[in-house]
Amino acid sequence: MGNGDTRVRGLAARAGGWSARHRWAAVGIWVLFVVLAMGLGSAAGTVEVKESQQLSGETSRAAAISEAAGIEEPAGETVLVQAKGAGLKATDADFRAAVDAVVKAVEGTGEVTGVTSPYDTDTISEDGRSALVQFDMRGAADTAGERVEPVLEAVEEVQKDHASVRIEEIGGASMMKTFDDAFGDDFQQAEYSAVPVALGILLVAFGALVAALVPVLLAITAIVATMGLMAIVSHVQPMDETASSVMLLVGLAVGVDYCLFYLRREREERAAGRDSETALRIAAATSGRAIIVSGVTVCVAMAGMLFTGLATFEAMGLASLMVVAVAMVGSVTVLPAVLSLLGSRVEKGRIPFLHPDKRRGRNGGAGKGGAGNGESRLWTAVLRVVLAKPAVALVVSAGVLLAVAAPALGMKTQNLTLDQEFGDSLPIVATYDRVNEAFPGGSDPAEVVVSAKDINAPEVKAALADFREQAVSSGASRGPVDVKVHDAQNIAFVYVPLVGGSDLDRAEKSLGIIRDEVRPATLGTVEGVEAPVTGQVAGSADFNDQLVGSVAPVFAFVVVFAFVLMLLSFRSLTIAITSIVLNLLSVGAAYGILVAVFQHGWGASLVGAEGVGAIITWLPLFLFVILFGLSMDYHVFVVSRIREARLRGLTTRDAIQHGVVTTAGVVTSAAVIMVAVFAIFGTLSMQSMKQMGVGLAAAVLIDATIIRGVLLPAVMALLGERNWYFPRWLNRLPDLTHDESPEPASAPQPPPAVEGEKVGV
Repeated sequence: MGNGDTRVRGLAARAGGWSARHRWAAVGIWVLFVVLAMGLGSAAGTVEVKESQQLSGETSRAAAISEAAGIEEPAGETVLVQAKGAGLKATDADFRAAVDAVVKAVEGTGEVTGVTSPYDTDTISEDGRSALVQFDMRGAADTAGERVEPVLEAVEEVQKDHASVRIEEIGGASMMKTFDDAFGDDFQQAEYSAVPVALGILLVAFGALVAALVPVLLAITAIVATMGLMAIVSHVQPMDETASSVMLLVGLAVGVDYCLFYLRREREERAAGRDSETALRIAAATSGRAIIVSGVTVCVAMAGMLFTGLATFEAMGLASLMVVAVAMVGSVTVLPAVLSLLGSRVEKGRIPFLHPDKRRGRNGGAGKGGAGNGESRLWTAVLRVVLAKPAVALVVSAGVLLAVAAPALGMKTQNLTLDQEFGDSLPIVATYDRVNEAFPGGSDPAEVVVSAKDINAPEVKAALADFREQAVSSGASRGPVDVKVHDAQNIAFVYVPLVGGSDLDRAEKSLGIIRDEVRPATLGTVEGVEAPVTGQVAGSADFNDQLVGSVAPVFAFVVVFAFVLMLLSFRSLTIAITSIVLNLLSVGAAYGILVAVFQHGWGASLVGAEGVGAIITWLPLFLFVILFGLSMDYHVFVVSRIREARLRGLTTRDAIQHGVVTTAGVVTSAAVIMVAVFAIFGTLSMQSMKQMGVGLAAAVLIDATIIRGVLLPAVMALLGERNWYFPRWLNRLPDLTHDESPEPASAPQPPPAVEGEKVGV
């Protein structure tokens, strides 16, 4: 009761105070907000990202030409007919009979159109042992996977009657169906299992069912509200499924974290003997402020994705930014109201042997610092060693992290091919490899979208013929080069199998020849003709180029704004600089682990992965933004506690000790939840999902242990009073500190603003 006169300052403290005084109003407003957001979102509907927006460069232009002409290319399918014995050739009667049977069977389904025989299109391999029957699925390409089952069954029936040849189908529709069957449910289950995993860890952390449910419910309501907001915002910035999945991950991580920070602090103050009202006010002024600083920093980091110029990244960035903002607002408004309503009932549903009361009993009471359940024995022991020899701790921990980060210097990024993405886990991958071996590039040909004023003009026809001839004579393709003309729209699609096939490095060289040599010499000579080159290889190259070009502005934006926010929030130039350096070191270590495991294959089997020789293109930038944001959660929380102790008059070294050991339990619980949720995605069969899950989980683990538990206290101990250095000429900057000391301070002076000044001890 003695702290009933504690002054409440700052936005978080004011919001928490209002919420605690108007409990039902705060809860009602939050529920109304969630219901309205979801209702309006459902009514508005979601606008999906178009193909032309997903891509970049020439691939984007090619998609835009097709969309403007109203041409939706059907899902193309291919049936590989391949001799099993060395003596059988495509010209033999048995082989011809198999091909004819395939043509008849697929036509008989009524689901296909434009069936072509290899004997008419010359799609026979150089060794004469393989041939391709090609056709298109009727109807929209994006739903073709739902209609391809009868065609697949018809092809399987033909295989049963022709044992001398291998008959296998591959294409957009069959791959879509295969992936949906194999991984659609798998991916959804991973998303759904994240919530019970988080709840289980919170049960262990709090030892009480009600206390564990509160953070999960806050995170879920924040996610539900954001889903509605995403639908509304999609009319300005289109959204996609990837953005929804990332939003769910980030929303669960920060929603639970913020609530965890707040709840643990309120619980800690009650354990120290304060009444519920005072404990809540202190939590609002301290953890509430840390949540706002962290939330704004995470939002700024997520906003970095808006600078990529890629619609998918922009959608992910905006969705993540919104869910963090919603979770942050909920944590400092409705959460205090819920805690005020619950009071001591937050401890209901206690779990034997896990509840902190048991631990306090074993530890002999609250002890120094007033947090019986706030201090960690493990981290107290670690901190004793670190603070005894901070220079050694700094050199060893930084050396380890730099060694872990070293492989990142040789990082190679590319869009993963089918065999890289799925290995040998699916039969269709073997079909993909066989088609590429017999017809290099045949499974993923480059596609030239030729647009002209008159596609049938003699000069355009001649240029198309020259292009077909030179594509092969240049060595970029072995053919056959197919052309489909749409007379009414004056557009032609030219399909060019690229030499290199599934070897993207070689295929990209072939693509370069087509774009830089063959096209200018043929189609480029005709005025008014536009001919962008698209396809999987072109898409990978263009996407990579776009991302590489956006790395510098995204990095600069995130780092500069995070630095400014830390500077204003802690009024310390030193803390702002060390924050950025430590976060970059954390991200670098995550990159190093990714390259070592997935590019070089070191220890890949330990995580059920394979060394695929590359990191998927989008992951490094995505990881940087996500990790830089999430790392600030821990950093702001720990440093805020250290600064708070320093304001109460503790020496810098004692403040470090107090700040780290009293936040260790919260940071560990939060990190375990994040690692567990991210690790779920590391169990999926897709290598890209494994890379994302392992990268995020490893980075969070490193950040919560080596960075926050060893490196941060070592650096701060070595810097001493220089931690609080703030040049006088920066005093004109806005002051966002608004710290609140939970106890009357023996020397309530702020940390010195000029290097070398001392604070009362």
